[in-house]
Amino acid sequence: MSIIAAYNEAWDNGDVDALAKIIHDDCVFNPHVGGITMSKSDILGFAGGDSTPQSENNRILFENDEVGVAHSIVHFANDSDSEAVMSFMRFKDGQIILMETGATPLSDDYKLVGTE
Repeated sequence: MSIIAAYNEAWDNGDVDALAKIIHDDCVFNPHVGGITMSKSDILGFAGGDSTPQSENNRILFENDEVGVAHSIVHFANDSDSEAVMSFMRFKDGQIILMETGATPLSDDYKLVGTE
């Protein structure tokens, strides 16, 4: 199974133990909102919480041993609008060591949560 497919399956199932095996200890996640950087523990905490975003139409656009690019529709539990999310990942030792996302809001009246 590809790294991205394993990540998507673990995320969709809320399987934090499986995610912990897929995400490198030195992982850095730069999400498309908030200008923040998250660590492995931040990602696992986010994935294991009550407000875990849900995705659909997960597609792997490209993946090899070094990098991967994926796209999905993501629905957030915090009442923000759904987004089309593009993810870029770098791999090290068969795990995700870097992830960055970019997103397109799926509504005309989109407002980034926390900017009002």
